[in-house]
Amino acid sequence: MPSYLAMTPEQFNQELQIMEQQYQQYRQQPLKLKMTRGVPSPEQLDLSAGLTTCLGPNDFKAADGTDCRNYGGIDGLPEARQLFADLLHTTPQQVMVLGNSSLNLMYDTLVKAMLFALPGAEKPWSHLDKIRFICPVPGYDRHFFVTQALGFEMIPVPMTPEGPDMDQVEALAAADPSIKGMWLVPVYSNPDGITCSEATCRRLAAMPTAAPDFRIFWDNAYVVHHLDPEFPESTPDIIGLCAEAGNPDRVFEFASSSKITWAGAGIACLASSLANLAFIRKQMSIQTIGPDKINQLRHCRFLKDKTHVLELMKSQAALLRPRFDLVEEILARDLAETGICRWQKPRGGYFVSLYVWTGTAAEVVRLAKECGVEVTPAGNTFPYGRDPQDTNIRLAPSYPTLAELRQALEVLTVCIRLAALRQMGNPS
Repeated sequence: MPSYLAMTPEQFNQELQIMEQQYQQYRQQPLKLKMTRGVPSPEQLDLSAGLTTCLGPNDFKAADGTDCRNYGGIDGLPEARQLFADLLHTTPQQVMVLGNSSLNLMYDTLVKAMLFALPGAEKPWSHLDKIRFICPVPGYDRHFFVTQALGFEMIPVPMTPEGPDMDQVEALAAADPSIKGMWLVPVYSNPDGITCSEATCRRLAAMPTAAPDFRIFWDNAYVVHHLDPEFPESTPDIIGLCAEAGNPDRVFEFASSSKITWAGAGIACLASSLANLAFIRKQMSIQTIGPDKINQLRHCRFLKDKTHVLELMKSQAALLRPRFDLVEEILARDLAETGICRWQKPRGGYFVSLYVWTGTAAEVVRLAKECGVEVTPAGNTFPYGRDPQDTNIRLAPSYPTLAELRQALEVLTVCIRLAALRQMGNPS
C-alpha cells in the first residue's frame, strides 16, 4: 500500500471507498468493546487470590506487635513501609502507608496544601490569587481532573524521550512564584510510556524555583510494571536526589499496589522528606485514627518482599505482553505504510499512545463509538480536555480478551484511516 500522501487521485478515491464500505460493515455488527481505562483483567486479578487466605484467624499482629484490628498506626505498618521503601529505593522512615488509593492521597495532599502552609511556605495556597501547575503532555487525565477541580491553572509542557521538556520546565518554575508544582509519572509515563532519564531527574531535583514551596507530585504508579522484566526501566531515588541538591522537601512521591494485586483493594503510600511527612502526619492525625492495617498486613503476608513482588509482576507481564504485542501487530499491519499515524511502543505501564492524523482524533473516537468500540475520549490526555492538535488517543489494552482486542483494533484502524481520508479529501 502506498502512503496516503503519495497516492494518485484514483488510488485515493478507491481507498476512501473501501474504507467507507468496511466502516459501514462494522457499524452493522453488535460490538460492545472498551479500551477506555487501564483496568487489570480478571486473569491478572486471579494472580492475587491468595490475599483472601493468607491471614489465619489468629494472625493479626504486625512485626512490631501492633494489633492490626485496633485503632492507631497512622504511619502504616513497619513491614508495609519497608516493602514500599524497597520498591521506591528509599528508606522506611520516609514512607507512610495509608489507604488503598494513591490518587486519593494525591488529591488529599493538594487539599492540605490549599488549607495549611507547607514546609517552606508563607501561607496556604488557597490564600493566593492564583495557583498554577505544570502538566507534562500528553499526561494522565485524572491528574488534570484533580487540579482543574481545585481551580489551578494548568500549564502544558511537552514530553520528550527523556521526560518533560526540561528547558521549558526550568524556565517556567524559575520565573513565576504562582507556579506551585507539577505532575509527573516518571516511569512508563501515562500514556507515552516514557521513563525519565537520570539527567532529567537531576535537573528536576536541582532547578531553581520562584516558589519556595514548589512541589513535584511524583506519581510512581508503574515502578515495577515492566512488560519485559529482563529489561526493566527505572529512575534514581528522587527523594535522595532532591536532598542532595539542597531541596529536600521538593517531592511528594506516590505509589500503590493497585496494579500489583487488586485494583480496588490495594495499599497506597506517600514517600517524602521527614519535614513533609511531619506536615502530613499532623493533619492526618486530625483526619483519621489510622489506616486499614489488616489490609496492609495481608498484603505484607502475601507479597512478602521486593523479590516476591517482582516475581508476581513477571506473571502480570506474561498476561499483558501478548495484548501489547497484538496492538503492535495490528497497528503495524494496518497503519505503518499509510503515513497518517504513529505510536509509541512502551516497555512497561498500561497504555499505548497513538498519534493519528492531525485534527482527526475526536472524529476517530466518535466513529469507533458508533461501531461499539470505546477508547479514552480524545483530548483527555491534555489539560481541560483540549488537545491543540486533536491527534492523541490513549489505548488501554489490558482488560479485553485477545479476541476482543483484535476486533476492537481492527475497527479502530479503519476509523483512523477513514477519518484521515475524509479530512485529506476535504481540507478545511
